[in-house]
Amino acid sequence: MAQSERLPTLAVLRCFEASAKQESFTAAAEELGLTQSAVSRQVKELEDQIGAPLFRREGRGVRLTGAGRALADAVCDDLERLRRTVRHAVAAGTGPQVLAIAAPPTFAARWLVPRLPEFRNMHNGLEMVVYSRSEPFDLHKEQIDVAVHFGGWDWPGAQLSPLCPETLVAVAAPDLVARYDVSEPMDVLNMPLLHLSSRGHLWEEFALSVGENGSTLRRGSTFDQFSLVISAVLVGMGAAILPTYLIEPELNDGQLIQLADVTTDTAKSYFVATPMGQNLPLSASFTSWLRKQVVQPRAF
Repeated sequence: MAQSERLPTLAVLRCFEASAKQESFTAAAEELGLTQSAVSRQVKELEDQIGAPLFRREGRGVRLTGAGRALADAVCDDLERLRRTVRHAVAAGTGPQVLAIAAPPTFAARWLVPRLPEFRNMHNGLEMVVYSRSEPFDLHKEQIDVAVHFGGWDWPGAQLSPLCPETLVAVAAPDLVARYDVSEPMDVLNMPLLHLSSRGHLWEEFALSVGENGSTLRRGSTFDQFSLVISAVLVGMGAAILPTYLIEPELNDGQLIQLADVTTDTAKSYFVATPMGQNLPLSASFTSWLRKQVVQPRAF
């Protein structure tokens, strides 16, 4: 076999992966339980095989070259997929059942994860692996069994089924509400307003819905994640427009107050996504359970 056709060993690739992540042969050696010289030799073997330097030595550390960065992006992804595949194979053999789930970060943290113990208790010995994902990805390639998707019917390679609409409400902390007269819906716009950077139109749409000009709104702090907006509204930084599913506990126990009798169902919805052509009984059970959860408010 020609030198260029010989594949690197798994040991070589693991040394390269660890070195790329740690930017240090010493730290990579500690992670892998090897000596620093052993890691350095493995990386040198890979560089010789490829015919290009993969790292620049800088002081006590190393930096990826352009060729190293391109290879690291592919190798790290491929090794992670290999690990997931092995975990699934073990689970399908003698190990416990494993369900790999993906969901948007804030939805996963605030709505999904608090409910997962109930589903686990329904399936004795079930293990779940939960990933946070905000955008569509290759479910087959990533070995994900079921995902919650927020958006539209726009996930190539996935079977989509509707889960629930997104309902938005304006909310604020009680201490902030006490400082403002919000007897009319339009009065809400006099409060400091919190914004989500990716959906900066929400307050403008609220203003129009209560008969006000959205172009004259008071500005306020802006955040790039719903989770940060929720944290800010809870400490009284301002009023926010948030999905009801993400703030159920706070609405139930009075940490947040709905400011106006105005709710909005947006054009986007939550969907359940499964790999095209894959119909696993466990995924079907999870999907059915999810649908029951969205119509049965949870007691917190």
